[in-house]
Amino acid sequence: MKKAFLFCVLLMVGSHAAAQPRDYEWTTPSRNSSESMPCGGGDVGMNVWVEQGDVLFYLSRSGCFDENNTLLKLGRFRISLSPGLDMKRFRQILHLNDGYVEVTDGSVSLQLWADVQKPVVHIDMNSPARRQVMAVTYESWRTHDRELTKRERFQTSYKFAAPKGLKTRADSVSAGDQELTFLHRNGAVTVFDATVAQQRMETVKHRLYNPLEYLVFGGRMKGRGFVLVDKMGGRYASSDYEGWMYVSRRARKRQHMQVALATKQGTVAEWEQELDRVEQSVQRAADRQATRQWWHAFWQRSFIEAPGQEPGTPATLVQNYQLFRYMLGCNAQGQWPTKFNGGLFTFDPEYVNSAQEYRLSPDFRNWGGGVHTAQNQRLVYWPMLKSGDYDLLKAQLDFYLRIYRNAEERSRLYWGHEGACLTEQIENYGLPCYPEYGTKRPEGFDPGMEHNAWLEYEWDTCLEFCMMALEAHRYSGMDVREYVPMIVSCLRFFDEHYQYLASRRGAKRLDGNGRLVLYPGSGGETFKGAYNSTSTVAALKTVTQALTDYARQQRDTTLVAYGTSLLQRLPDITVRDGMLAPALHYERVQNVETTQLYPVFPWRMYGVGRPGLETARKTYQDDTLAVRFRSHVGWKQDAIWAACLGLTDEARRLVTLKLSDGPHRFPAFWGPGYDWTPDHNWGGSAMTALQEMLMQEAADTIYLFPAWPRRWDVRFRLHASGGTVVEAELLGGKVVRQKVTPATRKVVAAP
Repeated sequence: MKKAFLFCVLLMVGSHAAAQPRDYEWTTPSRNSSESMPCGGGDVGMNVWVEQGDVLFYLSRSGCFDENNTLLKLGRFRISLSPGLDMKRFRQILHLNDGYVEVTDGSVSLQLWADVQKPVVHIDMNSPARRQVMAVTYESWRTHDRELTKRERFQTSYKFAAPKGLKTRADSVSAGDQELTFLHRNGAVTVFDATVAQQRMETVKHRLYNPLEYLVFGGRMKGRGFVLVDKMGGRYASSDYEGWMYVSRRARKRQHMQVALATKQGTVAEWEQELDRVEQSVQRAADRQATRQWWHAFWQRSFIEAPGQEPGTPATLVQNYQLFRYMLGCNAQGQWPTKFNGGLFTFDPEYVNSAQEYRLSPDFRNWGGGVHTAQNQRLVYWPMLKSGDYDLLKAQLDFYLRIYRNAEERSRLYWGHEGACLTEQIENYGLPCYPEYGTKRPEGFDPGMEHNAWLEYEWDTCLEFCMMALEAHRYSGMDVREYVPMIVSCLRFFDEHYQYLASRRGAKRLDGNGRLVLYPGSGGETFKGAYNSTSTVAALKTVTQALTDYARQQRDTTLVAYGTSLLQRLPDITVRDGMLAPALHYERVQNVETTQLYPVFPWRMYGVGRPGLETARKTYQDDTLAVRFRSHVGWKQDAIWAACLGLTDEARRLVTLKLSDGPHRFPAFWGPGYDWTPDHNWGGSAMTALQEMLMQEAADTIYLFPAWPRRWDVRFRLHASGGTVVEAELLGGKVVRQKVTPATRKVVAAP
C-alpha cells in the first residue's frame, strides 16, 4: 500500500500543470472575531484576525471535552508589536499551499502556523531592522467556575435537560516569569456518569469506554527572551477575561513564541510529562519544512480549478470548495472527528446570532461539543473519498471503532441479543445523548429506546460510516480489517433486533416471504413509525453487499456466508406510482429530510449509468414532499441528488447557492443553517455535489462531467475506485484533456 501511495504521489507531481492553490488575502483589518481567518494543522485550529492593531487568535484542538462534554477552546492570544504595523500597507494572507497565515505591512511579517505532526503552534515575527518588540498575551474567560445560562447549556451534552446550577469549571493557569501553563482537568464524575445512571446501565458500567473521566488538556506558552510583565483584566465581546502579557526583553529582527499542547487521561503529573515530551520533540526549522511539505502533498492529491475570480462564477464556487477543504485538512491527524457544528473554527456566538441570549462565551456552539448528530456528521466526511483524503477519514472511522462496544452492551442489556445499537444523537462514549434519551419517560417504556419524537427508531446512520470504511478500501486499498467487526456488529443489530421485535409481536420472526420486517423504523428524523423505511433498506442492502464483496476478496468464507444469508432476508425498496416511496408505510412526518432519495445518495443504487434512473428522476421532480423539502441550506442534499441524477441545470442552481460566499468575511464560514457557524455539514454536502457534477462512477465506467454546465470551463483531479486518479479539462464546452490512471479504466466523457 505504501508503494502504491508513493507511486500516486510521484504521478501527480509529474502530471500536467500540477495544481497549486492561490493565496487568499485581505487588505484591511477586521472588526471582530467573526471576521477571522482559519489556520491550523494536525488537529489544531486557530481563528486569526487583526483588530485595532493587534493580531488575535482563538486556539482550538479536537478532543478537548470538559466534564459536561463541551468542546472547550484553549484560550485567546493577542499579539502586539512596537512599533505597530503600518495599516496603510496591511495584508493578511492565508498561504494555502504552505498552510499558514501571514500578517504583514510589507516590512514586518508575523507568521502563524500549526505543526501537522505535533500539537504545537508557532508565532514567528520577522523584521528588516532590530527594532521590533513583541508582546503576546494569553487571555482566558475560564478563570473561575461559571454557571451556564439556559441557552448556553446547548454547548453541553445536557442541552435542554441540564440539571439546575450546571457550571463550566475553571481552568488552572500558572504564570511563571518566562512561561505560562494552562490546563483543564475533569474530575471522576462527568456527564458520562449521569448518562449511565439515567439509562440503567450501572451493572455494565465497569466495561464501558469513558473518554471524559480525568481528562486533562491544555498547553504551555513560552518563547526565548520573553518575560511576564503584566496581568490585566478586560472584556471581549460578551465575556470578561484575565490576561497575562509576556514581552520580549529587547527589540530584535526575529522573535518566536510557541504554544505546545497536550491531552491525556490521568493525573496532572502524567499530563505534564506528555507536555514535556511534546516540547522536547520540537525542531522548529525541520518541523516547518515537514509541515509545508505535508500541505504541498495535500493539495496535489486532488484539485478543482476554474478560471476567473468574479463573484457568482464557477471560480468563486471552486475557491470556496478549496477553502473549506483546507479547514477539513486542519484536523487531518485528529483523534476525534471534525464536528459538523463548527469544527475547530467557532467564534463569539453573538456574531452568529445577535439575540441577547447568545451573548455567551467563545466556547458556545449549538447542539453540543461531544455529542454527534450522525445525520449531519456523515456529510462532512463523504467528499474525502473523491478528494483522496483517506487519512482524514480515519478520525471519523476510529470514533465508531471506540464506541461500538458500548452500543453492543446496550443491545445485550436491554434486549438480550447481539449487535451495536448506535443511535442518531450519539455521545462520544457510544450512548444516546442524555436529553434525547428522555428525562420524562413513561412507566414501562423500553429502556433501550430514546423517548423522542424525532429520534425514535433511528439507528441506520452508523451504516454510512461502515460504508465509508469499505469504500476507502475499494478506492485506495486502505487496510480496514480493524473496522470489519464493527461493520458486522452494526448489520447484526438490525438482523437480530427486528427478528426480536417480530418474536415479541407473534410466533414468526420473518414475514411470509422469509424477509425481515423493519418495523417500527424511521426514515431519518422525518418518516416516523416506518415499515421497511427506504433509507434503511437501501443502507442494509448496500453495506451488506459491499461487506460480502470484501469478504470474498479476503477469502473469509464465514463472513461471505453470513452476508449472503442476510441479503436474502432483506426486504425490497418500495416503488409506488413510478417513484421511490419513503417506506412501505409510515405513521407521520416529523422533519424535512427527503429520505426516499437516499437510494440515490449515499447508497448509489440509482443514478447516471445505473438502472432505474428515470424512477429516481421522477421522485426528485414529482414527489410532493421532495419538492416541498427542497433547499440548499445546511445539511440539505438536493444539490447532490440533482448531480447524481444528471440534472445539470438543477445541480448548477443548487450548488451555486451552496458554494456562494457565506455571511461572514471568510467565505467558507457558512451557516448557521440548522446547526451553527461555520456549518461544516453545509460545506461537506457542497463539496460532494461539486464532485458529483464533475465525475461519477457506475460499475466499471467513469462518467466525466455528467452534470456540469458546458459553458463552465474547469479542470480537475479526483479519485475513483481501484486506486484510479482522473484528470480532465473542459474548455469552451469541449473536453480538451483527460488522463486516467490506470489507463485500462473505461471512461465516458461529455460530448
